Amino acid sequence: MAGGTKRLPRAVREQQMLDAAVQMFSVNGYHETSMDAIAAEAQISKPMLYLYYGSKEELFAACLDRELSRFVDEVRSKMDFNEPPKELLRHAVLAFLKYIDEHRSSWMVLYTQATSSQRFAHTVREGRERIIELVGRLLRSGTRFPGPDTDFDMMAVALVGAGEAVASRVSTGDADVDEAAELMINLFWLGLKGAPSPDGDREAGAPDGDSGTDASHADASASLPN
Repeated sequence: MAGGTKRLPRAVREQQMLDAAVQMFSVNGYHETSMDAIAAEAQISKPMLYLYYGSKEELFAACLDRELSRFVDEVRSKMDFNEPPKELLRHAVLAFLKYIDEHRSSWMVLYTQATSSQRFAHTVREGRERIIELVGRLLRSGTRFPGPDTDFDMMAVALVGAGEAVASRVSTGDADVDEAAELMINLFWLGLKGAPSPDGDREAGAPDGDSGTDASHADASASLPN
């Protein structure tokens, strides 16, 4: 029996197992990770691991559920919809990328491993829809004069897809968090600006930080509140 099996509260033991599983899945992938390896990483016996999680599939699903909840909750906690649009955007994007940078194993499991398996596609799809819903709310709250045909849901889908691609580079260390955040903020901001206001010319209340944009962007900026 592996060491470290002293009595711990069940909730603590479960988290210990999930931590070990996330680490092993992120390194070796779902198919190449054995329950023996996870038990060794968690410093428990394999029978105890099976007592808590009856199969590798069940354990992986539990990892997905926990990591998705942590990820969504962290991003949501940084979003104050009473903030000026660009501040709301900045805080959301930074929360998104910093979480991934600080929890790379989690992102590897959520994105690389889970998306490559059909059996977990439903869980991944549900998690993505929660993120898309958050982004859609951000777009709706930040766009003061949307066009009559503005499809915020489709915009959110496109932006989340772009965000996932950038996040994957952050998770492997191939992109700097701050540089990636600035790229995403600029991309999202174009979506938030929407159409120029019905009055045409610049109005009072254009958001800060856009003085360097071209004329068309300046008109669009005028449609947003401070």
